[in-house]
Amino acid sequence: MQKEITLVLTPKQASSEEFYLPVLANQLKVAPKRITYAQVLQRSIDARQKQVKISLRLLVYIDAHPPEEEKTEFNYQQVSHREPVVIVGAGPAGLFAALKLIELGYKPIVIERGKDVNTRKRDIAAIHRNQGVNPDSNYSFGEGGAGTYSDGKLYTRSKKRGNVKSVLNVLSFHGANREILVDAHPHIGTDKLPDIIKSIRQTIIHFGGEVHFETALASLLIGDQTIKGIKTRKGDTIDTKAVILATGHSARDVYQMLFDQQIALEAKPFAMGVRIEHPQELIDSIQYSCTLRDPYLPAASYSLVQQVADRGVYSFCMCPGGVIVPASTAEDEMVVNGMSPSLRNTRWANSGIVVEIQLNDVNADQKLAVLNGLKYQQQFEKLAFKNGGEGQIAPAQRMADFVENRLSKTLPESSFFPGITASPMHEWMPGEIRFRLQEGFKIFGQKMKGYYTSEAVLIGVESRTSSPLRIPRNPETMQHIQITGLFPCGEGAGYAGGIASSAVDGENCAIHVAQFLKK
Repeated sequence: MQKEITLVLTPKQASSEEFYLPVLANQLKVAPKRITYAQVLQRSIDARQKQVKISLRLLVYIDAHPPEEEKTEFNYQQVSHREPVVIVGAGPAGLFAALKLIELGYKPIVIERGKDVNTRKRDIAAIHRNQGVNPDSNYSFGEGGAGTYSDGKLYTRSKKRGNVKSVLNVLSFHGANREILVDAHPHIGTDKLPDIIKSIRQTIIHFGGEVHFETALASLLIGDQTIKGIKTRKGDTIDTKAVILATGHSARDVYQMLFDQQIALEAKPFAMGVRIEHPQELIDSIQYSCTLRDPYLPAASYSLVQQVADRGVYSFCMCPGGVIVPASTAEDEMVVNGMSPSLRNTRWANSGIVVEIQLNDVNADQKLAVLNGLKYQQQFEKLAFKNGGEGQIAPAQRMADFVENRLSKTLPESSFFPGITASPMHEWMPGEIRFRLQEGFKIFGQKMKGYYTSEAVLIGVESRTSSPLRIPRNPETMQHIQITGLFPCGEGAGYAGGIASSAVDGENCAIHVAQFLKK
């Protein structure tokens, strides 16, 4: 006999089969030895009550032979001599598009402006040591995209766009812990992702695809409104009938190139704000109603949202047990992001707290109207750079000081490695962002007692939550509305947000490319 059952357990009981099996047997009213197999299908935390509980949904076999272990298999084909498809960008959208194309019998040629994961580490280390920013190799650009060295959260609300489980299976097949297949909010960790990304690249190459690093897109080759190929910054050309454009939301030169080539773009809303950092112990005490976190519980997270003056103010990419990292892509800008290692075991919790930016919030330049959001984003980053310290030392202010419009005399210890310097962020931040953040923090302090505190520090700025532009495409074919054979994809095209949804969009684009090429 087999059945599904949900158990509500203490954190310790849920931590191991050794502890939950007796509870399971008691619930089923059978002897433990009669349970031949128990698989966790889903795990989630319920912290709504004072006593935190863990919900486990299990598939159980009683007095029956255990099922054979399922082996995840993919129909990867040898495609070295098949029709080529160029993929611009080796982030989640591009890599998953490449894998899907191999399954469908097409040869992916991936070009990536940045470096491979191992070499990229050196450029990231240089940023941490405040030794400069390589504009093509940093936290945003390079193998695996922005997600590789900035967390690895896999949660997405994009249920309608494709099979997220398929993406999780691919990641598990390439080395991710199988826990991601059952956790309600799966997370890999920035310390684990590089090896997984490298494994995906090896699969692409093994089956006949190509991956070219330090190869940036210069222009699209177009004739009769149809893709003929691409030209790289090195001057090389690659002929192809289809291009998947998966460059990520920080590839501003690509947006400019598309604008210059008179390829249709659309402005869209986005969000900007700051990173806020609390002691993790404080967030644990608030969320778990405890003085000291149960050792069987993970570092606590939070999600906050509030409307302030007709604009959303909300938490973004919350990183429990994480660190804040320098995510600038140019020397004269200051951008920060957050990440967590797989164990989520640092002393800090951080999150983006951002304000929704609508199209009418951005100063209009009619000639460059579609690029206004991009320019506004850049101005915000340059302001932060100007008001920070030398190089990548970031401007910072205690939360209470920011809300009360005063310079912080001291700053708490921070995870931000290049360093922070006290800055009157309330003075130089655009007013439409500042006052909404100030009001939002007060309200968040009411929702989470203890959240509004001088122990928390704001670090500026969080500006790359999403692209301020969308590359419009036909929803039926996923091709650009103007250019036949051009498939805008992922975060940079405005159709995804995060690793999982970008990967799903990449797979879907590959499927539509195959349908297009078969005609």
